Amino acid sequence: MTLSYQEALDYLYSLINYEVQRPERYAPDVVSLDRPRALMHAFGDPQEQYPILHLTGTKGKGSVSAMCASVLQASGLKVGLYSSPHLQDFRERFLINGEMITPEALTALVERVRPVVEGIAGLTWFEVITAIAFLHFAQSKVDVAVIEVGLGGRLDATNIIKTPKVSVITSLSFDHTHLLGSTIPQIAAEKAGIIKFGCPVVSAPQPPEGLAVIQQTAAERSAPLTVVGQDLLYKTESGDEYGQSFTVTQPGGKSLPLWTPLIGAHQSLNATVAVAALRTLKDLAPSDHAIRMGIAAVNWAGRLEVVRRAPYLVLDVAHNGASAERLRDALNHNFPSVRRRVLIFGAFKDKDVRSMFSALLPITDHLILMQPVNSRAFNTDDLITLARENGFTGQIEAHPAASDALIRAESLATDPSDLICATGSLSVVGEIRSVLNLAPTHASYLDEMTVRALQSAR
Repeated sequence: MTLSYQEALDYLYSLINYEVQRPERYAPDVVSLDRPRALMHAFGDPQEQYPILHLTGTKGKGSVSAMCASVLQASGLKVGLYSSPHLQDFRERFLINGEMITPEALTALVERVRPVVEGIAGLTWFEVITAIAFLHFAQSKVDVAVIEVGLGGRLDATNIIKTPKVSVITSLSFDHTHLLGSTIPQIAAEKAGIIKFGCPVVSAPQPPEGLAVIQQTAAERSAPLTVVGQDLLYKTESGDEYGQSFTVTQPGGKSLPLWTPLIGAHQSLNATVAVAALRTLKDLAPSDHAIRMGIAAVNWAGRLEVVRRAPYLVLDVAHNGASAERLRDALNHNFPSVRRRVLIFGAFKDKDVRSMFSALLPITDHLILMQPVNSRAFNTDDLITLARENGFTGQIEAHPAASDALIRAESLATDPSDLICATGSLSVVGEIRSVLNLAPTHASYLDEMTVRALQSAR
């Protein structure tokens, strides 16, 4: 029987879904590589048919993945990008040169894998959609694919890749601690699980105890390691509400000035990690021109995304303490003349909301709490309690629906210099973007003449 697109989605969501309900344990008897290996082997291991950049980390892996894909596309290549979660449309997870998979192609792939899936007991939703990504990229004959880990690394379904062109570990911090460990070395060990024998590794700067684990794992697997901040240097320069300038100093001392429309000093670090990864690719290594063009043209919605000005409306997917600190720093530095800040906030129960509040509430004038449409989301009453326990004495309002939260925030931001920021989870950003009728996979800054002028000038 031929499926409709909705029936295909319904089938996928009928599978065990650890994005909706996290597993109790991150262990081989629960999260297994045997199942996705068996599934891919039934289709001839399509993930081995094209070069792959494999990325993990706690912070920045989405931005680094998007930058890598953008630069490779600027080099004239056909590039697949597999990322998760999505903001608005499930098809965002499967991009080729920035275009989402079509409903027809996704439905056909579900129909193709379903008979095999039903013969392998216990396959999860993420394992199956990862298989669909690998198959989609093979069928589409991509030149290269950028594959982002879903959770952790060692036991993630993407980790069936045998010989990636490069394994990338972005900044480590605390997230999913009940699964990945409560110390940086434990988290680093899970992330370092993507390192393969003899394959290059690139790491962002890490806490010393985390870097030691990565270095040890790389040495044990004879994997050449590049550490940004040691082997490849960068200098953060001017940044404003339109983007970030910085300079990368490459081996040999050659300086490469760059600019990205992604806002915040942390994006200069993410971009340098991307440059370091791309420089390991040898036959696929991009030119300096392609790096400049790709970093300047990166399309990555929801990351300090300015969707409106005068007053500002900024969307950011920060969902742990470290990311909230980066958001705070960027709001302070890149928007220095703001009169009043209104924060729209919602979060999931497995997140460290106290740490996020510690970073964001001291710079918030008015707090509006919403509840994303997800069974894992905090209700607004619990968030009010946490905000007060965190010492916030300002006004708090609860408007669970995204549309109501946005309407109320807009009524409070009456001056052109006011700023509304919506954050706390990808779901918050996705729901606000949908309320605003913003197109999936299309960052608002792509439509701004000011940003286009900055891009063309570099």
